[in-house]
Amino acid sequence: MSLRYEVVLSCFLREETPETVLATLRRHLGLDESPPAAPDDAYPLLEPDPDSRLPGGDAATLRFQPEAHAWGLFSRNQWLDDDLGELATVLDLIAPHVAEPGYGGYVREDGDARGTAITFRDGTYGLLGHEPGGSAA
Repeated sequence: MSLRYEVVLSCFLREETPETVLATLRRHLGLDESPPAAPDDAYPLLEPDPDSRLPGGDAATLRFQPEAHAWGLFSRNQWLDDDLGELATVLDLIAPHVAEPGYGGYVREDGDARGTAITFRDGTYGLLGHEPGGSAA
């Protein structure tokens, strides 16, 4: 039986984030149904599942926020443990474009009160805190 995780991304991407990155992110969020740029591109990893078991369901938003001079990204999805390795695909895509270093979301095993924070700094990302399921995610 697979473990389930809540994965939340909440960060600003710089205003000058390349359109190719934004287009790929929109496709992952399920906001753009155009085909992937390359045949080996991952399937939409952040697209909300209408049958999600998360309270309140999944969510996906990417919008330009003029007051912040940045793209606001918010995604909340349920992931199976077998798919968590694909999270690096999204984090590798956005990390070089994150506008503000620091907190950028979390990964939390269903039923767990604590999660692992996703952090961004200097174009990279890291995981801090409680490791879900007792392993390094």
